[in-house]
Amino acid sequence: APILLFCGTGSSFNDVKAVEAVLKERQLKYATVDSRQLNAMSAAQLMAHRLFIVPGGNYITMGNSLTPETSTNVRNAVQGGLNYLGICAGGFLAGDARSNTNSFNLTGVRFDFYAVVKRGIHKTPVAITGSDGSSLEHYWEDGPQFTGWGDVVGRYPDGTPAIVEGACGKGLMLLCGVHPEAPENWRSGMSFTTNASAANAYAGTLLQAALD
Repeated sequence: APILLFCGTGSSFNDVKAVEAVLKERQLKYATVDSRQLNAMSAAQLMAHRLFIVPGGNYITMGNSLTPETSTNVRNAVQGGLNYLGICAGGFLAGDARSNTNSFNLTGVRFDFYAVVKRGIHKTPVAITGSDGSSLEHYWEDGPQFTGWGDVVGRYPDGTPAIVEGACGKGLMLLCGVHPEAPENWRSGMSFTTNASAANAYAGTLLQAALD
């Protein structure tokens, strides 16, 4: 399969399913890999795929379920040409989070949470402004902002980078602090101006861009 989707320890079961729904809608072939399986893979085996997706979840638990050798293999594979899409926790793991967990450190930059966390907000609709000035509201839950790395694709309301892209060696990386793949039932009790189908379509665009 051209796409490898992480579903290991610490990943959100619901987010894995949400990403799978977008992949199936786009008719993109993929395989899932858990922590034990990923720990057994070499950089060469990872590079047999075109795209590695790490979804949301608890990034500390996710990183701690992997060995330091696995982090090195992922880093070597991306630098060798494997593309990487990190969503929320997957974005944190792409950064230098080694003081908290065993991160991949693909960027050399430590990422912080989007600032509303400091106000006690942990899930909310967030309007993301694209480079063309258009705005699309997405589900956000304890996601990172990516100051200090990559080209900005979308910004949070406070101007910090919410979606970024850039190169890591020969690999393309897309990091996303929000959940455009979030289904309608994640939105219970919240008021959105953008419907879930529009956000999901954007998730498909991100997936296709990361793959191609």
